[in-house]
This record gives sequence, C-alpha cells and structure tokens, in this order.
Amino acid sequence: MNSYKILNKQVFSVGDYSIVPIRKEDRYAIMKWRNEQMYHLRQNEVLTKEKQDSYFDTVIAQLFHQDKPEQILFSYLEGENCIGYGGLVHINWIDKNAEISFVLNTEFDTELFKDHWTSYLTLIEEVALKELKLHKIYTYAFDLRPELYTALESCGYYLEATLKNHCHFDDNFIDVVIHSKILSDFYCRKAAFSDAKLLYNWVNDPTVRRNSLSTDIIIWEDHLNWFYNQLFNTQTLLNIWVYKDVPIGQSRLDYINGDWLIDYSISKPYRGKGFGEKIIREIMNYKKSPLKAQVRSDNIGSIKIFQKLGFISKNISEENSEIIEFRHE
Repeated sequence: MNSYKILNKQVFSVGDYSIVPIRKEDRYAIMKWRNEQMYHLRQNEVLTKEKQDSYFDTVIAQLFHQDKPEQILFSYLEGENCIGYGGLVHINWIDKNAEISFVLNTEFDTELFKDHWTSYLTLIEEVALKELKLHKIYTYAFDLRPELYTALESCGYYLEATLKNHCHFDDNFIDVVIHSKILSDFYCRKAAFSDAKLLYNWVNDPTVRRNSLSTDIIIWEDHLNWFYNQLFNTQTLLNIWVYKDVPIGQSRLDYINGDWLIDYSISKPYRGKGFGEKIIREIMNYKKSPLKAQVRSDNIGSIKIFQKLGFISKNISEENSEIIEFRHE
C-alpha cells in the first residue's frame, strides 16, 4: 500500500468502513463510477482506461511524496472492498482549508447514500483536523442532490453560500451550493449503534431526568427500541458532541410540523463550562429552519441559554405552566 509523506497515520476507520491512500487496483472501478455520475461532477468527458492509467501513473503517483500536495485521495472501503473514493482537494495550505470530494459506488447511491456520506465525513474530518491541522473544510455541489444536504447538516455542516445560476447543466443554468464546517476540538458526529449504552447512561442521569418533560427512569429495552428507530428516522437528527476526543453531550432535532424541536444534554463532568450554549449556537448555524425547544420552568440553565441566543419564550398553556416553549425563526 502506498503512503502519504505528509500523513503520520495512513488508515482511518469507523465501524466496518475505512479510508486508505488511494489504491491503484481501484482505478477502473473509480473510472466506472465517475462516468456513471458525470451529471454531478466537474468532468467534461468520458474517462477511458488509457486516461485513467495515465492519471494514476503521473498525477496520483506524485502526491504520495509531496510535502504539501494539492490533493490527498483515498479509497473508501467496506472491509477490504472498495465502494467509493474521495479526499481533500484544492488544499489551501496558507488559509488552511480544503474542499471535500467523495464519489460512492453508483449501486449505493440510493437508500444508503446518507449513511455512507456520514461515515465518510467522520473519516475525512479526522484526516483534516488531526493530521493536516486544517481550519475549514467545505463541499461544492451542483444543486441536484438534496439528500446530500441532509447528510451534511446531520454532521454539523452549515449552508455557507448558494451561487445562483452558476453552472451550465443539461441546457439549463443551475445553482451551486456550498456547505462548510470549521474544524476544532469541539464538534459533532452522527450517533452510531455503538452509542446506545452511552446515551442510555446519559438519559438516566438524575439531573437529566429531573429536567426532562417526562421524569421517569428509562428502561434499557425501551431505550434500545427507541434508539434504533431514531437512527433510521429521516425526520430526526441525533448527534454526539465531542470535545478533545471525549463525548460530552448529545443533541436531537425532531422535525415536527415545520419546526425542528431541540433536545440536548451535557454529561455531568462538562456541565457549567458553556457547552450547552456552544451546542445550541452550532445548531443555529447549520439548521436554518425554525427552531423550537420546550423547557421546564425550573431548568434555569437552559432557560438562560435560549434567552441569551434570542429565542422568544411563551408558556405552552395555562394548564401546563411548568413548561416554557422557546422559538427562533
């Protein structure tokens, strides 16, 4: 396997998936996927085996030995099987930013699209933050695949710009949509199956139960059923928030009647350190739709956060004065 001179670590893994320095053996599969998906790529002509061989032997081969390559490309694997490829391209070493590139096996470019994008983003962010020390990464996408935006937003990317009528496609001019993420030691990732026990322990923390709308202790079997349903619910964004590689809290956004209802909690060792406000600020950055939260009237910490961030409050009803609703358009 080739290795990049600039990287200390070459293989990055999450669950059954990994990225490794782009393998020459995957070049024809990559060529096939690119030719099948030219509609969303900046590719003007069909690739041939001759062109692909030349590209790998000249451009790709040089990247492994450069101190500051313009791009770093990986094969995206399930086990040992390549099911996609991508990397960081147009790397700006002065301003410390780069564009994210990813092409998935066309056969998976349907119901598995979001799952693979979120797995891939977790992996490529580790490269960008921990290995390359970049400040910002972003996507540049023709406005043709709205499901991409759902995947990006679930991983904490926010809509930075829409370039109107920017590219010519199929005899029409279409928009280009740019999502971006500032990299830091504090970030969110999509919840995974392996987080079930972590979230169970958090949700049954005495303070969390006391501040919840329902204060009953959660039973493990009920939690597990709920959790698995949430992972596959397209109307829910369930994220784990991480600080210096340590999970410190969770947020859940449920799309209900045109609003995103916010639920969040911070693990006990990290309370009182400003992370609640940080989480809500980040949610406001990447989720522009109307936001709403329902908070117990004795949960002073959360009330102060929502008030500080400009949410408008009201009692839900006279009969239920213990609950305050906060809303941000």
